[in-house]
Amino acid sequence: MKHQINISDLSRIDDAAAVFLRETEGRSLVAFYAPMGAGKTTFTTAICRVLGVREDAVGSPTFAIVNEYRTDAGDSVFHFDFYRITKPAEALDIGLYDYLDSGALCLMEWPENIEELLPEETLKVSIEVNADDSRTIIWED
Repeated sequence: MKHQINISDLSRIDDAAAVFLRETEGRSLVAFYAPMGAGKTTFTTAICRVLGVREDAVGSPTFAIVNEYRTDAGDSVFHFDFYRITKPAEALDIGLYDYLDSGALCLMEWPENIEELLPEETLKVSIEVNADDSRTIIWED
């Protein structure tokens, strides 16, 4: 079944993140596909905020590849940015499967750079930029 959430402007992003979390409950591996500047990190930040992660703790892990955050319930959230990964071995070198097998929520940007390493159960989510600059979050289950 195809799902989509429209985000008309940034003032509605936390509501969209809450809906996304509710509709994808039980899914821990989430891969965001979108062009540069579409809002992958912005949406990830909203998801983390809804989960109770301190907003100042969330940032793009472009150079670190992975950041770990703690929700207000004490659960880990792993935020990956695979933009700079040029070979799958680089992702394996950071212990990718240890993170993915942890059961913690794993939010991944630029997953196309490690596509062959993603487990089958990974939820693939697209973020589309619309003509009016709104965003549409789309996934199938």
